[in-house]
Amino acid sequence: MSRSGSHGAGVEAIVVGASAGGIDAMSIVLPAISEAFAGAVFAVLHLPRERPSLLVEIFAPKCRLAVREAEDKEPIDARTIYFAPPDYHMLVDRGPALALSADPPVHFSRPSIDVLFESAADVYGPRLMGVLLTGANEDGAAGLEAVHRAGGVTCVEDPATAAVPFMAAAALRRWPGHRVLSLPALADWLSAVTAGNPA
Repeated sequence: MSRSGSHGAGVEAIVVGASAGGIDAMSIVLPAISEAFAGAVFAVLHLPRERPSLLVEIFAPKCRLAVREAEDKEPIDARTIYFAPPDYHMLVDRGPALALSADPPVHFSRPSIDVLFESAADVYGPRLMGVLLTGANEDGAAGLEAVHRAGGVTCVEDPATAAVPFMAAAALRRWPGHRVLSLPALADWLSAVTAGNPA
């Protein structure tokens, strides 16, 4: 098993990205985050641009933290999971606060995982954890490397067991030292880390 950064002590924010197969993967990962976690979670899931997101309705009943769709210039609350809205990049800004952008798509995606991860790495540095899940393009590979370079903790879903392995495999090609876990193991690890018992 590859490892990155520390074992999760001192994490104040978590970024999570997924594409194809992502709702099922996030349905295992996000509910595992402990109610004891005093930080914030930021999630990007590639969505059709022309339809409203139902992610808050899907995930709020499953998760132990509050679940909201991000709004521009919104101050970041603790113990909250923020989803990027359709057709907007979500960024973490100084404050910390959230920012939404209609800049061009990255890897054909808006919201982009890379944009979120890179901006969060700039703000949180070694206090950030990045988690990249199933997906069919390279979005997130550069962003997860940015989290690693900032001293944060990084983890990818095991491509061998992912619904769509391309995204996680692309991240590992870019930097092979990310922690690699199956979804159940990732959920167990995330639960321990956010409960204050990093393993």
